[in-house]
Amino acid sequence: MLLKGNVHKYGDHVDTDVIIPARYLTSSEPTFLAAHCMEDIDEGFVNKVKKGDIIVAGRNFGCGSSREHAPIAIVAAGVSCVIAESFARIFFRNAINIGLPVLECPAAAKAIKNGDELGVDLATGTVTNLSTKETWQASAFPGFMQELIDMGGLVNYTKKQLSSK
Repeated sequence: MLLKGNVHKYGDHVDTDVIIPARYLTSSEPTFLAAHCMEDIDEGFVNKVKKGDIIVAGRNFGCGSSREHAPIAIVAAGVSCVIAESFARIFFRNAINIGLPVLECPAAAKAIKNGDELGVDLATGTVTNLSTKETWQASAFPGFMQELIDMGGLVNYTKKQLSSK
């Protein structure tokens, strides 16, 4: 899968409480969550983000509580992918489970600037900064994880697997 979008850049230790603040956990409705995505770290995010845009961050993205609401809010806001130096393990797993591609690529995360345009090839793990023509290599997802992401997450993947038996 090929993704293309503009970058919204953040620093280290972006926790789930700023991705989707706890005061909005009264609902798990994606549209509601998207309306408040990133507002405690970037008040104007929801007005700037466009479908297909990409979040790039530093170390330990998604740390904090284990809420699935955080990757749901990110996807519902229109973000196609998150690239970071590293991810909190529970966020990484929750993201894959709901179909949000997350790539660990420290060199790219450090070099990419806010507003750059990126191209991401999920099949190969290649990250290309279309603004500067730089390219980095992240690990590609194994085939079954790529299929899971392509299908929109674990629930859809499991439904397909069960219906084919």
